[in-house]
Amino acid sequence: MSRLHDMGGRFGDGPVKPEPQDAPVFAEDWHARALAITLTSGALGQWNIDTSRHARERLAPLDYTRFSYYEKWLAGLVTLLVEKGVLSRADLVAAEAGGGRQKEGTGAEVAAPHPLAARALQAQEVAAALARGGPADRPSTIMPNFAPGDAVRCRRPGGNRLVAGGHTRLPTYAVGAKGQILRLHGSHVLPDSAAHGLGEAPEPLYAVVFPAMELWSAPEHPRDEVVLDLWQSYLEPV
Repeated sequence: MSRLHDMGGRFGDGPVKPEPQDAPVFAEDWHARALAITLTSGALGQWNIDTSRHARERLAPLDYTRFSYYEKWLAGLVTLLVEKGVLSRADLVAAEAGGGRQKEGTGAEVAAPHPLAARALQAQEVAAALARGGPADRPSTIMPNFAPGDAVRCRRPGGNRLVAGGHTRLPTYAVGAKGQILRLHGSHVLPDSAAHGLGEAPEPLYAVVFPAMELWSAPEHPRDEVVLDLWQSYLEPV
C-alpha cells in the first residue's frame, strides 16, 4: 500500500476520536448513497475487494489528505469504473451535466442498454446479496508452515513482492516484528495477487499476536497486545 495510506501506528496524526455511541450511522444522506453505489457497482463483477482497496490507496496524496472517508470511496470507485471500461470519462461528464451515457468522442447519447445492464443489482436482491457477503476462503495446495504457539517474524522488507509498489495487507509498522501464531484461519485469497489481476493465489492465513513493545518503541500501554491477520508469505520462522 502507499506510504500515505499506510497510516496504522504512525505518530503525528493526532488522537483517534471515537464517535458518540448515539451518533447516526451516516452523518450525511449522501454517505449512505456513496456506500450503496460502491456496493452495487461491485456486484457488476468487474473487480474484487482487493482491487477496490488498491484504487483508494492510489489516490493522489493531496486528494487523500483532504477527502473525507466517503469521498475517498467515491474517488476510488470512479477510478475503477473508468479503468475497467464500465464507464468513460465522457459518461461521467454527461451524468454530471444531467445527460445520458455518451459514445466516446462523439457527444451523442447512446440509446442501447449498457452491456452490464443485466448484472445490475435490483432492489429486491440487495438483502440476499449482503447476506451472502464475499467470502475469501479458498482451497489451497500450499500447506501451513506454522501452528498455534509458533514464534514468527514479519518478513523484511515489506511491500508487495509480486508488483512493485502494489497492494499488500502487511502494515509497515509490523515489518520485522516478532509475534506468535494465535490461530490458523484456513486458506484465503492473497490480496497482493488478487488486487492486480494475477489470480487468487490462496495461501494459509494466520492470526498473529504481537506485544505492543515489539511494534512501537514507546507504547502508551506496554503490556497491550495487537492481533493481525497475516498471510503465510508475510511470515518467517524465528
